[in-house]
Order: sequence, then C-alpha cells, then structure tokens
Amino acid sequence: MRGAAPVARDRRLVELDVLRFVAAFAVMAFHFMAASRSLWDEHPTKLFEPVARLTTLGILGVELFFLISGFVILMSVWGHTVGEFAVSRVSRLYPAYWFAVLVIFIMYRFSGVAAFDPKLGDGEYLLNLTMFQAAFDVGHAGGVFWSLWVELRFYVLVALFSLVGITLRRCLVFLAAWAGLALLAELTRNEVLVFVFMPRQAPYFIAGMAFFLIHRFGARCAAFTPWLIVAAGYAMSLYAALERVGERVRLVGAKHYPAPPEAVIVAITLIYLLMAAVALGWLRWVRWRRLVTLGALTYPLYLLHQTISAVLIPAYRDVLDPWLLAAITMAVSIGLAYLVYRMVDKPGQRWLRARLGPLVGRSRGRSGRSRPRGRGGASRAVTGIPPQSPEASVP
Repeated sequence: MRGAAPVARDRRLVELDVLRFVAAFAVMAFHFMAASRSLWDEHPTKLFEPVARLTTLGILGVELFFLISGFVILMSVWGHTVGEFAVSRVSRLYPAYWFAVLVIFIMYRFSGVAAFDPKLGDGEYLLNLTMFQAAFDVGHAGGVFWSLWVELRFYVLVALFSLVGITLRRCLVFLAAWAGLALLAELTRNEVLVFVFMPRQAPYFIAGMAFFLIHRFGARCAAFTPWLIVAAGYAMSLYAALERVGERVRLVGAKHYPAPPEAVIVAITLIYLLMAAVALGWLRWVRWRRLVTLGALTYPLYLLHQTISAVLIPAYRDVLDPWLLAAITMAVSIGLAYLVYRMVDKPGQRWLRARLGPLVGRSRGRSGRSRPRGRGGASRAVTGIPPQSPEASVP
C-alpha cells in the first residue's frame, strides 16, 4: 500500500460529461415514454412499444448518476477542507434547484396544469427550497427531487469521513465498512440504519468511489482491493436494481412495463463496464470540448424535464403523433435546460461561491489550519474555494 503512487490526472474527464447526459436522457426517456400514464392518458409503453424494453430501463439512469457521483465527490473532497467541500456542493446544487422549485410553484399556482401536481401548501414549497423537506415528511415539489435527498445524505457521510483525513488506506476501510453496514441495513431493515447507510443506493456510491481510487492510483493499487470493493458493489447493485425495477413491474404489470430481470442485469453490467472504462482511462479519446456543455446542462434537464412534459404532452397529445410529440418535448427540455444553465445555474454558482468562499477562508485563517498535504508530501497553496469541479455529478 505504501508503494502506491498517485497517477496524475489533470485532464477534465469529458467522458463523464457524456455519461451524465446519457443518464439524464435515459431518465427523460423513461418518464416520457415508459412511466407516465397520466401524461398520455394511457400506458406509454403501448404507444412506444418498439422501444419499450429499452425505455423501461431508463429508470436506471439515476443509478448511473449515483455511480458517477461516488467517483467525482471523492475526487472533489480529496485534499480540501470540509468547509470548501460544503461550499462547492451548496453552490453546485442550489441555484438551479431554487429556480426549479420557483417554476413549479408558479406553474401549479397560476395555471391549469394538473400533471405531476405535488399539491403542496405555500409553507411546504418554502420548505422545499431547503432541499430538506423529506426530513420533515413533506412531499417533494418535483418528482425527481427524491434523489437529491439521497445525494445530500451521501455528502454528509463523505464530509464526516473527510474530518479524519482522506488517504488511500482510510478510503478502503471506509468503503468496506460502509458496504458491510449497508448490507446489515438491508438484512435487518432497521429504519435508522436504512436512513443513514442507504442500502439500495450505497452500492453505487461505494463502487463509484472505488473506481476513483483505481483512476487516481492505478489499477493495481492496494493489491487490487478497490476491485474487490467494486465487485461487492456490483453484486449489491444487481440486487438493488432488480428490487427497484421489480417493484414497478409488480405495480404496473409486465405487460405494461416489459423489463425482465435479465435486461436489468445487462443494464447494470453495462453501467459498471462504462465506469470501469473511465477509471482505466480507456475513454480518454473522448476530448471534444463541446461535450462539456452536455454535462453542464444535465442538472437543469434532470430537474425540469418532467415539469416541461406536464405542460406540453397533455396539451398536444390529441393533435400530434406521440413519437413527434415526445421528440419535441425532449428537444424543448434540452433547449430550456441549456438556457437555465447559462442564465441561472452558471451565474448562480459564481454568486454563491463568491459569497460563501470568503467565509470558509476566514474560518480557516482563524483556526490556523492549512490545506492538508497531498500524498507524497506535495502541498498546495490555499487560494480559497477551488473552482467548481467540471465533473461534479448531481443528477
């Protein structure tokens, strides 16, 4: 373990931007063409039967997000203080999210749109602005917001872990311990353990973090221990994915939700293979800088695509061909997501970092703490909050 040297990784991982967009597009296709009967007034898998076996698996796009998140969050926190990590996460999550909550509030308060109406009171919408509504048993303003609550709990675990100082050895211990506790939570279904260790989502975060260790230190680091953790995460992910998709099949019926177990296994396996390819550097040839924009607009797209579909699809489903309407709704969703990224998300992140960053700098100055030394003894000058990681991967 001591001989493992970090591998230099200065290049932006454009391949992760592509995978993030793939995940968001998969979730969008799932909602538009497989899941939302209320949009079409009939099962969408009937309307889009030729692709139903593919779009039903789009539900697993969120699982790909969690894998990517494990990878990039460990990359983001490594060598930074908890305060810097917190500022980077708050500035990344909240601007587009606040905008989405505001849009949803206005739409359901002042228009006749009914699809996906969360039926919240004004105070409940205000609580949604905190992103902690689930902690108070209040519904989510947007149907996809549940995954952000999962992400927040993951960030808290990582922040607590970072307090002891992040090293390769400690990462391996942390990941192994988390996997064991997640398994215990799944077996016992203890409410506290399930809440803290998230057995149905933890395997993806754990495996994503292990993939980052492989990316950073090389495939043979620590006697291949990260690969063992990936294997454990893969096995647990198969179970979690089969349960998640199986619940929907049981709810809707296999006729209307054709997602057989073997298809789920293939999808999860493909997701893990793609992440392994990223970790091993096999996708370094993906360098087209314009693909970075796809990754940037992914978060607004994820937050707003259901809201956009609630407006367009019920209004035009009786006059337009469903395939054409689905394509138009996707195009509008992507176009508006780009505008939100450029006009709200990007400037909002800069604004929050500019105001929160100095608070962390002053706190560090008063405590007399300096940035921890990296592996090999190299230190980095403290320049305030690091620039937003281009691969940061909230859904």
